[in-house]
Amino acid sequence: MKKNALYLFLSTCLISTYSFAEESWLNWQSNSISALYGKGFEVEPDTHETITFEHASSWKWGDLYLFVDTYWFDGEKTASQGHNAVYTEIAPRFSIGKLTNTNLSFGPVKDVLIATSFDLSIQDQPGYDDMWTYLVGPGFDLDIKGFDYFTLNFYYRIPDDGNTPSGQWQITPSWSYTVPFLKSSIIFDGYIDWVVNSKGNNSSDFHFNPQIKYDLSPHLGLSPKKLAAGIEYDYWKNKFLIEDTPYFKTNQNATSFIVKYTF
Repeated sequence: MKKNALYLFLSTCLISTYSFAEESWLNWQSNSISALYGKGFEVEPDTHETITFEHASSWKWGDLYLFVDTYWFDGEKTASQGHNAVYTEIAPRFSIGKLTNTNLSFGPVKDVLIATSFDLSIQDQPGYDDMWTYLVGPGFDLDIKGFDYFTLNFYYRIPDDGNTPSGQWQITPSWSYTVPFLKSSIIFDGYIDWVVNSKGNNSSDFHFNPQIKYDLSPHLGLSPKKLAAGIEYDYWKNKFLIEDTPYFKTNQNATSFIVKYTF
């Protein structure tokens, strides 16, 4: 799939979002653009310049989260992606409670969902195919004191590259926590992707990707959380499911500066 086809598909998703909103299917939505500059990346070139588009929305049937990362490698290149790369995840979740009009809350669990995700890595160089992975499993919305939100998904991974077998499981918590600070707030959010078992040539891996941002909005006359800046930390053990060895390092500790605008 070419990049322009991917952008067309995502644009269609957003147009559909606004269309459905008129029919009262949509509860709320949020979109954002982030710019990042970081160093310390492994497997790919050390320096990444990144533009990230994110969309999150709540619907009568569940929720939707998607993002598109476009990376530039500061003049360097990889064999499969050239001087830049595109990676996206499209993750709708279907609420069993909403669809059956049933209260499924218990303990800290607010709702039970069917979680899905469609992950795509664009490969632009001749001889390399785009890499799709499909994920499905149970998801949970949790009510944890102090958190803006906390979700927990368990996925069964189904790669679609013709070589990698299915059979790996992934645990993905994501969260946001806001702390008042200096007439504004600090936002601590992020996610963990933990692939717990090995399969075929694929190792297990652990990806911890938090952000700590200061909300600049009150100082600029903007609504809260419109404009924030801070740091993103990216720890990835066995990046891309490739086992770290003395001959090929795949354990990553990268740090990026980030500016994020939400609309």
